[in-house]
Amino acid sequence: MRIFSASLATETNTFGPMPTSTSSFRDRGYYPAGKHPETLTLFSGPLVAARMRGKDAGWTLIEGMVAGAQPSGITTRHAYESLRDELLADLKAALPVDVVLLGLHGAMVADGYDDCEGDLLQRVRAMVGPDTIVGAELDPHCHLTTEMVENANVIITFKEYPHTDVLERGLELVDLCVTAAQKKIHPVAAMMDTGLILTVHTSRQPARGFVERMQALEGRDGVLSISLAHGFPWGDVPGMGTKMLVYTDGNASQAQTLARQLADEVIGMKDALTVNYPPIDEALDQALAFESGPVIIADGADNPGGGAASDSTFVLQRMIERGVTNAALGPLWDPIAVRIAFDAGEGARLRMRIGGKISPLSGQPLDLDCTVKALKRDMIMTGLAGSPTQMGDSALVEADGIEIVLITLRNQAMGTDMFTQLGCDLAAKKLIVVKSSQHFYASFSKVGKHVIYVAAPGSVTLDLSTLPFKKIQRPKWPVDSIAG
Repeated sequence: MRIFSASLATETNTFGPMPTSTSSFRDRGYYPAGKHPETLTLFSGPLVAARMRGKDAGWTLIEGMVAGAQPSGITTRHAYESLRDELLADLKAALPVDVVLLGLHGAMVADGYDDCEGDLLQRVRAMVGPDTIVGAELDPHCHLTTEMVENANVIITFKEYPHTDVLERGLELVDLCVTAAQKKIHPVAAMMDTGLILTVHTSRQPARGFVERMQALEGRDGVLSISLAHGFPWGDVPGMGTKMLVYTDGNASQAQTLARQLADEVIGMKDALTVNYPPIDEALDQALAFESGPVIIADGADNPGGGAASDSTFVLQRMIERGVTNAALGPLWDPIAVRIAFDAGEGARLRMRIGGKISPLSGQPLDLDCTVKALKRDMIMTGLAGSPTQMGDSALVEADGIEIVLITLRNQAMGTDMFTQLGCDLAAKKLIVVKSSQHFYASFSKVGKHVIYVAAPGSVTLDLSTLPFKKIQRPKWPVDSIAG
């Protein structure tokens, strides 16, 4: 069995203030063919899974390029085309192969390409022909398109949000694709659009139960795989939206019937899935009124994992104005402030200008009297599924009773060690503000006693009605009203 695996992935906020360039990929993780490390990275699930399965099976695994960038604005044409062509050149050099396994995101948008993954899969299919099995693992925050489904034999999305199941879904993808290559199964797909765009927190009901129901159906009565593509609301492309994807073993009508049934279940859950997002002052009132702590406030509107700059000051400013103390906040992306903190040294007291640098959605920069509490070169945070996440040179500063983590490589809060490596005692805090929408939950819920999702301004605004959509298919709830 000859298997080729590679990855090209980023999530594109088409309203984001900063373009995604080749340097964005090199900052997050770029590995030429055969150079990916042993440790799992976010979009290398199929590759690592193929290593694990193939070790004792005697497969020949050819590893192509792996490249991933922190979510941001539109990917430049040069970045996409050059990386795509590098991956395709790696594949061409590996031919012939029985199976192609790709780690993709599903919401990558480039200048001139609304559906990068669809474009890539079309080119892969044209290169390998109709008989090679092509599989892809996607982030559920994808724009699942007909072009993707038609050019892949199997597509599987992560089931969990936060995405703690990258490797598990990669193993499922490998197993299905190899079994299909052996002609023991014949996957047929059905995709169903719900007409919605949902936030699906699988850490709570009813999404938790729905995921468990999907998994209970898989592997029985000819059902091979079920994925819920949540969609990515901040991508203004025709394929944006929440969709069901079902694979059965050779039974197209069964796949269609089940996809329709599950899509209708999702539509029926739409109000229960909706998250309550109080405005900043109301969120602070709730947090301060909560009897015990710490309380986690998630500032998802400034989540770099959704393409925001992660330098907004809206929440921090109100905390200072209201005299909120015994609190922590981070990560705030400010390479200039980090450089100043390193120049001043640990223990230094100085006035620093923090945040508010990239766009109006970053708020105003804050001039604060700071104490430099801790410094760490090349800090690595524990990321999703335990994958190491680079934060760059990082600093912990305290101002007005609030400890702030400043970083040089833009990443969202995922592991609590982002704070604790710098000596911040989270358990002792009343309030912890994280720049993240939901990926913080797996780690921070072990420390926090309560979670509040705040409606702050930002590039990943939770009020979708304020976004100037031009390309999405309408109507799309909750941007538009729908019957039922």
